[in-house]
Amino acid sequence: MAAGDSEQIRYCARFSYLCLKFTLITYSTVFWLLGGFVLAVGIYAEVERQKYKTLESAFLAPAIILLLLGIIMFLVSFVGVLASLRDNLCLLQAFMYILGICLLIELIGGVMALLFRNKTIDFLNENIGKGIENYYDDLDFKNIMDFVQKQFKCCGGKDYTDWAQNQYHNCAAPGPLACGVPYTCCITNTTSVVNTMCGYKTINEERLSVQHIIYVRGCTNAVLIWFMDHYATMAGILLGILFPQFLGVLLSLLYITRVEDIITEHKLNESLLEGGRQKADIEYTGAGCCMCYPG
Repeated sequence: MAAGDSEQIRYCARFSYLCLKFTLITYSTVFWLLGGFVLAVGIYAEVERQKYKTLESAFLAPAIILLLLGIIMFLVSFVGVLASLRDNLCLLQAFMYILGICLLIELIGGVMALLFRNKTIDFLNENIGKGIENYYDDLDFKNIMDFVQKQFKCCGGKDYTDWAQNQYHNCAAPGPLACGVPYTCCITNTTSVVNTMCGYKTINEERLSVQHIIYVRGCTNAVLIWFMDHYATMAGILLGILFPQFLGVLLSLLYITRVEDIITEHKLNESLLEGGRQKADIEYTGAGCCMCYPG
């Protein structure tokens, strides 16, 4: 191989190494900063949640979700930043495997949720029912439930009768909310002044008799139907979640390969130099006092 070709190969190899290093550092740093921001928001939200003594259950609590997401993103991305800066193979492999495992868990979880759809729906309805029981004590859940009921035109988890689980909306309750549903379930509540009693005495009525007053379908099915109707949007969201993780795994794999190639090349050069030194020492020793001794 000509000397020019060898130099060209070395230059290309060096250039690819620098490009991968810069890309991986940028990728890890962006998600490290993003993870730190999410973690800070989660800490603030949890402090506020504890201040107002909202529901102790972690299910559907945005503060808990943000905290967990922020911690995972921050720690994993920090490993990626450190590994790419130091060219540490152990840390690089750990970063790649963690991302790969997270990606695999998400894919398996999604497939399992689809395969056992009825079980998933029952799980959601059960936990929504627990949230409904503490509707007025958990501001986070209350805001989420009100938004979902208005946005998706639904009421409760399974259906509008779920609100009987709440101590204020139960038909045996003494207050004015007894046997009623929250105003966010109402169809006719379209005036500028909110009529909070529009769902009065509807829980114990048949679906056909109240379907012109409140939304009778459950929010679990309403949200699932919306997902199926907007499959392109959902595909874009899923791609936006999964693709960055796949990109991180791919970048890590390529960078690990380049670092290993450089280490192998360095060891080969060292062995060649060591072999050259040993050969020169042998020739010099055999020459004795006469430098012109024939080889």
